[in-house]
Amino acid sequence: MASSLTKDSVSPGTPGSEKTFFGHPRGLATLFMTEMWERFSYYGMRALLPLYLVAPGGLHLSATAATAIYSVYLSLVYLLALPGGWFADRVLGPRKTVAVAGLVIMLGHLTLALPSSGTFYAGLGLVAIGSGLLKANISTMVGHLYDGPDDPRRDGGFTVFYIGINLGAFAAPLVIGTIGENVNWHLGFALAALGMALGLAQFLIGRRHLDTRSDVVPTPLSAAEKASTLRKGLLWLAVAAVFYSVVGFSGHYTLNWILVPLTVLGLVIPVWVIARIKRDKSLDRVEQSKMSAYIWFFIAAAVFWMIYDQGGSTLSIFAESSAENTVFGWEFPVSWYQSVNPVLIMALAPVFAWAWLALNRAGKEPSTIVKFSLGLVLVGASFFLFLAPLSIAEGGHKAAAMWLVAIYFVQTVGELTVSPVGLSVTTKMAPAKYASQMMGVWFLAVTAGDATTGLLSIAGVDLNGMGVVALEATLAVIAGFAIYMYRNKVKSLMGNVR
Repeated sequence: MASSLTKDSVSPGTPGSEKTFFGHPRGLATLFMTEMWERFSYYGMRALLPLYLVAPGGLHLSATAATAIYSVYLSLVYLLALPGGWFADRVLGPRKTVAVAGLVIMLGHLTLALPSSGTFYAGLGLVAIGSGLLKANISTMVGHLYDGPDDPRRDGGFTVFYIGINLGAFAAPLVIGTIGENVNWHLGFALAALGMALGLAQFLIGRRHLDTRSDVVPTPLSAAEKASTLRKGLLWLAVAAVFYSVVGFSGHYTLNWILVPLTVLGLVIPVWVIARIKRDKSLDRVEQSKMSAYIWFFIAAAVFWMIYDQGGSTLSIFAESSAENTVFGWEFPVSWYQSVNPVLIMALAPVFAWAWLALNRAGKEPSTIVKFSLGLVLVGASFFLFLAPLSIAEGGHKAAAMWLVAIYFVQTVGELTVSPVGLSVTTKMAPAKYASQMMGVWFLAVTAGDATTGLLSIAGVDLNGMGVVALEATLAVIAGFAIYMYRNKVKSLMGNVR
């Protein structure tokens, strides 16, 4: 990446003031590369996960059980982003928290590499904890590189950062997926650990280029608060240990004793967190108004991610059993489908960034709420498209691979109108008191969406059924049009944020 750095003049005191990264602060290169390798490890493991869960050589579970585990795992990853933001705000600060997170994720992948079902679930837990610590804080550090919400480079910086995510996500299924499916599942998980180790090394080497705000603990815990938090944490840990020991020794334990509580938490906690912030009397009128507007974005994002994240579970399991996974007669691993979205992101993200800028200069850029509405309609359309290969499979035939590629294409276009914009608008609308935690709140929308998918799967709903797919598609399209109809009300609540 060094060859892309050019001399530029920036304000004194800016991290890496001698150089820029594609016109952005030098620290963006550090965060770009760190996130790229972390996403390589995460998406490689994620591409293998549902296939490993249903494979005879893996855990050999049913499709509904695999979808439930996959969805609850994703829900937990994003749910833990909230305490990850809190931990940075109150204990270590974003930079140190990300370093700890990288180590935990690496240990999690190494645990997944052990050939045991017991260690497999422990490894999933460690990766979820580490990812939660990392996700909110690395995005917050991207925001720290810019001169406030009005810096014109800010949205573009998040788009460049998003490309880093997708570089890692593109390569991961091709490398980790191929090794996992064709050689050994656990060797694939070990390669994911190597990817995270490279990401952690990159972060530690380039940390000097980060903004000094990334080292600050905004609201540090007092000694009394630390003691109280530790006592409460240990108490809840003891309660859980006793409860599950009783359930286990009584012979009543099943995986649902873990999945159901986590799913319920994934639905209840997002509502509770937003309600708590809204009730905070210390927020001024403008901050309260922005939070009211943010609720609309949150709901839209939850519906979007509920459908979008099934690209790694529902679509992947369908492809494994009912698709002709060949190109010109050459068969490829099912996990390779997970590279379609990131390669499309890398191709289309610069186009979208250019288009938004051109429209902005012409005074015609769609508002954030309109972009979100379009994303919902598109993700709904992708599942209407999914009805075609489902119908082909019901007729006893294998669906062509290009049907799935087309679905991922439509979802990708929708993602580009929701995800980078959502990250940016979250940092713009966040009350100062909840700076890092608001990134966690944004990820709670993913939690709510995935928890809904998990709940349906736990209840035994076949998410590859044509009726369910049509219902989800209809819900998304209706939600998109409903939000569009109320766009003027939301704009007024957003104040000076566009």
